[in-house]
Amino acid sequence: MDYISPKEATLKVKRWPKDTIAAGRRHTVGLKSDGTVTAVGDNKFGQCDVSGWRDIVAIAAGNVHMATNTGNAHTIGLKSDSTVAAVGWNKHDQCDVNDWRDIVAVAAGWCRTIGLKSDGTVVAVGRNNEGECNVSGWHDIVAVAAGYLHTIGLKSDGTVTAVGLNKHDQCDVSGWRGIVAIAVGSNHTIGLKSDGTVAAVGWNKYIQCNVSDWRDIVAIAAGCAHTVGLKSDGTVVAVGDNEYGQCDVSGWRGIQLPGK
Repeated sequence: MDYISPKEATLKVKRWPKDTIAAGRRHTVGLKSDGTVTAVGDNKFGQCDVSGWRDIVAIAAGNVHMATNTGNAHTIGLKSDSTVAAVGWNKHDQCDVNDWRDIVAVAAGWCRTIGLKSDGTVVAVGRNNEGECNVSGWHDIVAVAAGYLHTIGLKSDGTVTAVGLNKHDQCDVSGWRGIVAIAVGSNHTIGLKSDGTVAAVGWNKYIQCNVSDWRDIVAIAAGCAHTVGLKSDGTVVAVGDNEYGQCDVSGWRGIQLPGK
């Protein structure tokens, strides 16, 4: 997304962000400047078989729950002609995207794939046991994100909509306003506000939602059980599970600002 000054009074939402790196549970995917894609890691389900892809403009490989031992083993590529490619685990038809057209952004959750169309509507394929693919009625959407079993959509008016599992209140976003970016972990949802503050709902066992005191934030990201924020001065803050040091970012400096 573009750089957003916390002092901006007007809502500024970046339409159709293009992701150039993606991380699945056990594989990593990179989009190259020539539109080809590279991948490393676990390839049990062929999720790294992207060497033949061409003309790709965005990629996705979703998030999973900490206790999940299988799944999320698929990779999605958005092509320059607005069609979508997919490889990997397809038990729930999450790779059945061959007939998608007019797609401008993609997201991949556990056992499902989400596509944002240029008209602001959303399509989804894959597992739908908790209603996580019930997006056919969505409109005016400018960004999508997929967690373990919930799906989030950012609307052009800065509000947020959600479907899917709400066991931890991760879908309780109906009251959010002035949101310019969204991110999801396995079971928590993060929203960046136009004033540089951050909202969070959902599973908070590891205090991954304790962001109420964050200020001057210009970009957000969410891991399985941790949350990361980039500040306007190029420093980074993080809260949540730190078992592997994934929140040890207090010494980071000079992190590139979005859109710069």
